[in-house]
Amino acid sequence: MIKNYWNKGKKQKIVTIIVGFILLVALFVLRDDYQPALLFLRKFIFIILLSGVVLFFGLRKFRKSASTGGRLGILALLVLFFGVLYVVGWHFKMYDYMKTYNVFNHLNRVEINELPLTQNERIQPLQNIFTMANESVGETKDVSLPHLVRVDDENKWTMAIQPSENYTFQQISDNTEEVFAVSSTSPFPRFSNENRIPVTFSIGESLKFSRNTYNAVVQRFNFFQLFMLEPGDTYYMKNDTGKWVEVVSLIKWKGFLFPYPTFGGVMVIDSGEHDFNDYIERILIGKGTYISPEEMKNYPYLIGQNILSEKVSQLQAESLKFLGGFSDPLPWNMLTAVKIPEMPKDQNQQPYVTDFDFSDTDSDAYNGLYHWFGLEPVGNERTSLSYSVFIPADGTDKMYFYDHASKKQGYAGVSAMPQKVKESKKEIDWTANTPVEFRPYIKNIAGRKRMFFLGTISAISEKNAGQFDGSATPDLVLIDSEYRDVVWIDVKHPSQWDKTVYDQLNEAWRASEKIGYYFVEETKTIDAVVQPTDSIKAVPEADDKAALIEKMQKQLDSLKASVN
Repeated sequence: MIKNYWNKGKKQKIVTIIVGFILLVALFVLRDDYQPALLFLRKFIFIILLSGVVLFFGLRKFRKSASTGGRLGILALLVLFFGVLYVVGWHFKMYDYMKTYNVFNHLNRVEINELPLTQNERIQPLQNIFTMANESVGETKDVSLPHLVRVDDENKWTMAIQPSENYTFQQISDNTEEVFAVSSTSPFPRFSNENRIPVTFSIGESLKFSRNTYNAVVQRFNFFQLFMLEPGDTYYMKNDTGKWVEVVSLIKWKGFLFPYPTFGGVMVIDSGEHDFNDYIERILIGKGTYISPEEMKNYPYLIGQNILSEKVSQLQAESLKFLGGFSDPLPWNMLTAVKIPEMPKDQNQQPYVTDFDFSDTDSDAYNGLYHWFGLEPVGNERTSLSYSVFIPADGTDKMYFYDHASKKQGYAGVSAMPQKVKESKKEIDWTANTPVEFRPYIKNIAGRKRMFFLGTISAISEKNAGQFDGSATPDLVLIDSEYRDVVWIDVKHPSQWDKTVYDQLNEAWRASEKIGYYFVEETKTIDAVVQPTDSIKAVPEADDKAALIEKMQKQLDSLKASVN
């Protein structure tokens, strides 16, 4: 058809050239719009090719068949094939099953025999921080989802103050001009003054068109990356020169049979004003500097940092259900199959980003931020802790896990914690409050490492189920995962938490474990100071009274004699 139109004359040739040029430019400029389709082909390439081959030969056979019965039989077989493919692959989720098994086979798993200690415990859960941050901005501003990152050797919640999605004009014209950076270890999170960092980003998560983070990053991909990479979570942090940058975690899809997601590096977007040159760059080649996983070692601010997409770490943790073999997670087995427990009421789901110290373990893991998962048995009524999973938050190709089940420790899991907290204080109105986000708390107490879960009591919004408020000084609880006892602790005195736990549980520990005494306060004898005295000795008070009594006694005797 195009050839016939081209041969009609000069005018048609010019029109064809102009239209072709426009289509070519659109194909280049709008690649962020059709990239999801390319990624879909990459994710399901095996299924698409298999379906295409079956459909091609099936229709070919259909055309060659002369009889009506033969054609109906071929159509019935095609319908049966695609029906079985849909039921098995999507309804029973066998495609996801195989994808997760691929993750398991390519995962660099390291089993550790000793739990690491936790450090720099964060006080507030994510949803509390998100709620309080939104309370501190104006009507036309929104706050991006908080992420726990390392800033100046301190763990902080960072989030962008960006144009609101309810005001389209601001999304088109405004920049992201401020970033919140709030300490995660403080019981008093402040969203003003020094914690409100003035920094301008012309690229943002809530901005429109080419200034949107997703669009700008996809535009930066080369031809092959369009088929393999997709943007994940967005983080705000300082680079090695102390400047604030926007770091977008990338997900890379690998494999041909049942492709699976892995860490694909990051795209770093520098801060800066929006201008015409910036506009031309965004439209043509996007924004950002791509750093591959192999190049991460050249950027110290990314080492040990939290830049791994949770979509990747969740699938890696879930893949541990295949530790018992390929068929173990199937419905008729499930001897060692595990799951990531889902927390109710729109709480922040696992992983919980936690700061760990691996110094006294037998592993080569670094000390810093990890994605922690507490895996539990598949059944809804089973809430024991089967595995603790530690996935390096900087995308390092390793996964450390501790097998609680094989050691028969009998620890309670995360999903069992809310009921234990509610049972410990029945006088609280649990319809208006709820315990949330039970992250691990592992310390050396009373002679050995003990694992607790640190939870926060948050008020629930009646209008918005996902809006929590823990106030500036929330109630905190520590639950011993082994003894199941709930300890209410003072958020303002974290240095006393271990002693508070010991004071409540020491008798139970001594009776069960035959341990000694700890946290015993030593008493010191203070020497009496001898006060210096004058050279002239004062007459004791007792001698003065004795002389007065003797004098009065003589006077009394003389009076009696005169009367007689």
